[in-house]
Amino acid sequence: MDRRSFLKNCALGGGAAAASALAAPAYAQGNRTLTMVTTWGRGLAGVHDSAQYCADAITAMSDGQLTIDLKAAGELVGAFEVFDAVSSGQADLYHGVDYYFMGQHPALSFFSQVPFGMNFQEFNNWYYHDGGAEMADELYGIFGMKSFPAGNTGPQSGGWFSKEINSPEDFQGLRFRMPGQGGQVLGKLGASVQNLPGAEVYQALASGAIDGTEWIGPWADEKAGFQEITKMYYTAGFHEPGPNLNLNINLDIYDDLTAAQKEIISQAARASNLWTMSLFMANNSAALQRLQSGGVQIRHFPDSVWDAFGTAAEEVVQEPMGDEMYARFHDSYMESLRSSAEWISRSEDEFTRQRNRVVGI
Repeated sequence: MDRRSFLKNCALGGGAAAASALAAPAYAQGNRTLTMVTTWGRGLAGVHDSAQYCADAITAMSDGQLTIDLKAAGELVGAFEVFDAVSSGQADLYHGVDYYFMGQHPALSFFSQVPFGMNFQEFNNWYYHDGGAEMADELYGIFGMKSFPAGNTGPQSGGWFSKEINSPEDFQGLRFRMPGQGGQVLGKLGASVQNLPGAEVYQALASGAIDGTEWIGPWADEKAGFQEITKMYYTAGFHEPGPNLNLNINLDIYDDLTAAQKEIISQAARASNLWTMSLFMANNSAALQRLQSGGVQIRHFPDSVWDAFGTAAEEVVQEPMGDEMYARFHDSYMESLRSSAEWISRSEDEFTRQRNRVVGI
């Protein structure tokens, strides 16, 4: 039995019943309707917009040869079931963030986010020009998928808290929502870490099921309404300096596309990558001002907390190094990060510092 046959016959757990309701791609006069599932609840600011933009771009650029039917989280499968649904061929493609699926393979962190890792530009440098794309093909191919970067939120905020954080000890026993390796870092500091899809976070915070949460940044957080529950907001976080959102397509479906259709999907994903990042960056500052006007208290973690984040993050990132693929990807990722960061620190960072000083920003 080959890899794809094996994957298609694997049980999908809780997502099997819902995923089985998905039909195979619809073919009519050379046109196809492909079902896109997502990790995002319908209407979640920025991230659902990103999925919709990408779906619409594929449909428009292909002149309807590929029509993307977008189903938000819970409409066909749950947010945490999309990986299995597409891998098995029960759905055609998904848009989402892949640290939700690190149980499949720890190297998925490199294509979503690493604490104290790459920002948007640094990730693009690695992916498009420094070996990342080839490694993505290797990793996602194991699961019968082709993957493309298709969005980025920019640096994410430290989060919303029910109390002020003055020392690392303040995380002891704190019930906090944070997925991925970032959540593992907080776990090492004693937090009770919750991994919840975005559509469930507001209710968990409002009900007291969690003491705090990170989500994205001022604009998306304001849209989610967290300021209605707590006024303590940390604007800088360690965990997601540039989280990558992926468009992942079932490999059998992808291989059956024409060369032109494959290129359309690739270019639509690239356009979505840039468009999404710009969407968040264009809206965050004004949203933060509105939050402050509404009584939100802006906070920054003290250096002792940042140091604790750093120590714990190093442990978390090193723990899977016994896996050969993870270790190889880690070395490539870090080599590219160091190269990008060295130049950026000497050029853009210095320019930004001097520009802000000279023009009074």
